[in-house]
Amino acid sequence: MAGQQFQYDDSGNTFFYFLTSFVGLIVIPATYYLWPRDQNAEQLRLKSLRRVHGRCLWYRLRLLKSQQSIVPTLKKAALLFGWAVFIFLAYKVSKLDREYQEYNPYEVLNLEAGASVAEIKKQYRVLSLKYHPDKGGDEATFMKIVKAYSALTHEEARKNWETYGNPDGPRVTSFGIALPAWIVDQKNSMLVLLVYGLAFMVILPVVVGTWWYRSIRYSGDQILINTTQLFMHFMYKTPTMNMKRLVMVLTAAFEFDPRSNKEAIIRPTDNIEVPQLIRELGNINVKKKEPPFCYPYSLKARVLVLTHLARMEVSETIEEDQRFVVKKCPALLQEMINVGCQLTMMATSRGGFRAPRLTSIENCMKLTQMAVQGLQEAKSPLLQLPHFEEEHLRYCISKKYKVRTLEDLVSLKDSDRRNMLRFLGEEKYDEVMAVLGSFPSITMETKLQVLDDEDSNNITAGSIVTVTVTLTRKRMSQGDATKNKPKVWQNKNKGAKKAAKSKKKKLTKKRPVSQQQGKGDKAKQANGNVAGTEVTAATKEEEEELSDKGSESDEVEGNKDSPSERDEESDKQSDAEADEVTGDDEEQEWEALQQSIQRRDRALLETKSKITHPVYSLCFPEEKQEWWWLYIADRKEQTLVSMPYHVCTLKDTEEVELKFPAPSKMGNYQYSVILRSDSYMGLDQIKPLKLEVHEAKAILDNHPQWDIPETEEEDEDQEESDGIEESEEDDEDND
Repeated sequence: MAGQQFQYDDSGNTFFYFLTSFVGLIVIPATYYLWPRDQNAEQLRLKSLRRVHGRCLWYRLRLLKSQQSIVPTLKKAALLFGWAVFIFLAYKVSKLDREYQEYNPYEVLNLEAGASVAEIKKQYRVLSLKYHPDKGGDEATFMKIVKAYSALTHEEARKNWETYGNPDGPRVTSFGIALPAWIVDQKNSMLVLLVYGLAFMVILPVVVGTWWYRSIRYSGDQILINTTQLFMHFMYKTPTMNMKRLVMVLTAAFEFDPRSNKEAIIRPTDNIEVPQLIRELGNINVKKKEPPFCYPYSLKARVLVLTHLARMEVSETIEEDQRFVVKKCPALLQEMINVGCQLTMMATSRGGFRAPRLTSIENCMKLTQMAVQGLQEAKSPLLQLPHFEEEHLRYCISKKYKVRTLEDLVSLKDSDRRNMLRFLGEEKYDEVMAVLGSFPSITMETKLQVLDDEDSNNITAGSIVTVTVTLTRKRMSQGDATKNKPKVWQNKNKGAKKAAKSKKKKLTKKRPVSQQQGKGDKAKQANGNVAGTEVTAATKEEEEELSDKGSESDEVEGNKDSPSERDEESDKQSDAEADEVTGDDEEQEWEALQQSIQRRDRALLETKSKITHPVYSLCFPEEKQEWWWLYIADRKEQTLVSMPYHVCTLKDTEEVELKFPAPSKMGNYQYSVILRSDSYMGLDQIKPLKLEVHEAKAILDNHPQWDIPETEEEDEDQEESDGIEESEEDDEDND
């Protein structure tokens, strides 16, 4: 009776099949994801940015890194080695003999199934003469022929082959395990057990524990949880935070502490170089003993940030640490803004909770711009351009030109601008204009409405107000700058518009008087004045003349409408037009509501790329994308009205919805829609937003729609009672 047998692969054939499959499953996906195929595209992109960003620090570091980096070469070498192993294993497998091939004696003798014994003997003689070893044939082939001949001529062997597929009868079913036999050999048992325990009981728990320990230390934005708690403590402690205090809190982040971050380094040379930089910087609150501001890592980070803002030259070792600190600043300041927004929301919801002032949050945004551009707060935005130094600014701010911002520089005529920048050569001037043309020019349009309400334009107390802001990004050019900058003739036009508005108001005030006179004339005509009698007499004479003309004119006159009927028709037409207008307004509001809902759904489903436009920055060590903050604030009360929205996907046009609850008291409110760059200085925009809050609608206790079921029940009861009375009357009549 057949049995089962498990055996390890002593020859190694099945193990090669397993190993080939395993290597293929690793090599093929790894080649797809890890092959550095974008290297040429990155080189082309950097080449296209060279004309504008060639002098930027991040650009020079990127070129140097791409030239010195051997990571792509190592990736290619590793993948090619993997493919070589895979091809070798596949070739090895293709050369292996198939051991488990189905045995068919008819195929060995080159006969068809069911051949007779005579045919088998005849074919055996022919093949034995050909393959017999004494005749110079192959011995292995001859043995197969002999085995097939005996299987087909022996009666019992033939029955076994027809029944079990084997001339020897039922055989044991063997299962091969794709592992070499030396793994389960008793001599190697301790070694295999040691490797197994080391892999699954030591290495795997350590890897999982390390990953878990690191993940719980960071927030979703890859900021240390301890740093977030530090920011929250000091922003609550100091609601109004000036720039000096803000720099101290920023540089106290645990990302700069070597005990919390291995990338941060404290060097022995810091004891010599950092005090020298402190003496050059001056007053930076070194004597302050409040922890963690007095810790060495915090003091070093503060010095590195301040030297970066002052554009001071430092040694190579300090410069490397400075790049590390400056690269961390935008993300840390964004976390500080998020903390400020959380504290503001907690103060609004709970009450009696100190919220950070608007100046503190805006100082975080300004410090981000300063860190990216490497400029102090009081410096001119013109210093963001290449080849501009402090001594060159006197040409710009002179009485003749009065150029203080980038928009002022763009709005100048070409001849005046070239004359003002005469300290630049032709190549430098062309480079400055190319860089200036790459700067963004944003147009901001706002739309105020109350969604999910019958009257979207009526703002009531406590309603949710939605401000839809449409941002359009263009390159800074002369036309855009002249549009944004008000000129003298534009002020005159404004005055002319005001005069025209005042004239219109006067005319509208006079119109009611004429209407009253017209009404008075009608009243006099009705009372029987001379003018009225003359008109009636004339109409009577005309009617008499028309009556003499015949029956046709009478019919025509009979078909004409009277003045009262005409007034009724005009009233009906005006009512119909008003209904059409209100219907169109409702349809437009409904379409706008549906479009806003669709935009929200698309925004939830779509994932836009945060790669917008590379920022031109002379001193920032990493490529920075152009992002913006958009929010609504009450600058008089120094509070946030809506939380800042970080616009990270503005390439050409972006639409953002800012929502906030309307004030609980009626009146007029003056807010500001503020757009701030997180990369450029001097490009912020502030647009006024007027809010007129009306009284909230009273809640109706009894609505006509709510009485419908009751009236229906009353009508049904009346119908039933009427039916009963009618049936009683019918019975009486029958009696």
